Amino acid sequence: MEMAASQQTYRPQIRAEKRIQMGSTIFKTIGVASSVIAIALSASMQTHAQAKTSYPSMAPLDQYLMPDRNAEIALARSAAPDSISHDAKVLVLGPHGYETAVAGTNGFICIVERGWMGPFDGDDAANFWNPKIRGPVCFNPPAARSILPLTFKRTEMILAGQSKTQIKEGIKTFMKQTLPPLEPGAMSYMMSKEQYLTDGEHHNWMAHLMFYTPLMEGAAWGADLSHSPVMLNPQFSGAPEPIDVFMVPAGWWSDGTPDPVKVR
Repeated sequence: MEMAASQQTYRPQIRAEKRIQMGSTIFKTIGVASSVIAIALSASMQTHAQAKTSYPSMAPLDQYLMPDRNAEIALARSAAPDSISHDAKVLVLGPHGYETAVAGTNGFICIVERGWMGPFDGDDAANFWNPKIRGPVCFNPPAARSILPLTFKRTEMILAGQSKTQIKEGIKTFMKQTLPPLEPGAMSYMMSKEQYLTDGEHHNWMAHLMFYTPLMEGAAWGADLSHSPVMLNPQFSGAPEPIDVFMVPAGWWSDGTPDPVKVR
C-alpha cells in the first residue's frame, strides 16, 4: 500500500518513547486521576491507574460479549451527542464479529470497541485481553470507510483464535491488498461517560475527539507540548497500521454534562 510505503522512514517506536510523559500532563479539575488504554488508549495513562490484575491471554469469548443487545446499542450511541448518534448506524459484537443492529441514515457508525484495538506490545498493551474494556466510538463517514475496516479485521482474526504475531502479519497483508486509503477528514467521537477503559478507580477517562492521519511527528500538531490540549495516541503508530491518532479533549460528555480538564 502506497501510504504505508511512504511512511517507512518514520520510527514510531522512538516517538512512542517520547510520549511516555503524556500521562502526567492530564489532570481532571473535577478530581479524577485516571488512565486509559489507547482505544484502549494511552500507555502511561493506562499504567498509572492499572489494577494489579493482568490479562496475559484471551479470556473466554462470552466475557467480551454483551448479553443485552439493547444495552450495547445504547452504549455505542453514547459515544457521540444524540444529534449525531441518533441517526447513525450501530453495530454490536457477536460471536463471529460485528453485526448491524440499527441501520443509520447519516453515514456515521457507532460501535463499542474491545481492548484488542489497543497496541499489541509493551506497557501500552496491558489491557489488550482485558474482557471488561468497553470503548464506545462513533466514526464519521470518512473514518467509517477507511478506519473502521481495521477494527473489523483485528476482531475477525481475534475471534478466529489467531496469535498477536499472526494478527500483525494478517494486518500487513490486509493493508497491501484490501484496506482503503486513509480519507482526509477521518475522525471519531469518544465522549461516552459510560466508557470502561481501565480497571483503575475511575473507569472512564475523558471525553475526547480523535483525528486520524498518516504517520507524522507529533510536533506537526503541537501534540504533548506544555499547555497544548493535543495528545498523540499510540494506538496504531505504524505497529503495524501506518496511521497516527491525535486526541483533543472535548470538555463535556455526550449527554452535555461537563467534563472539564486541566492541561499543564
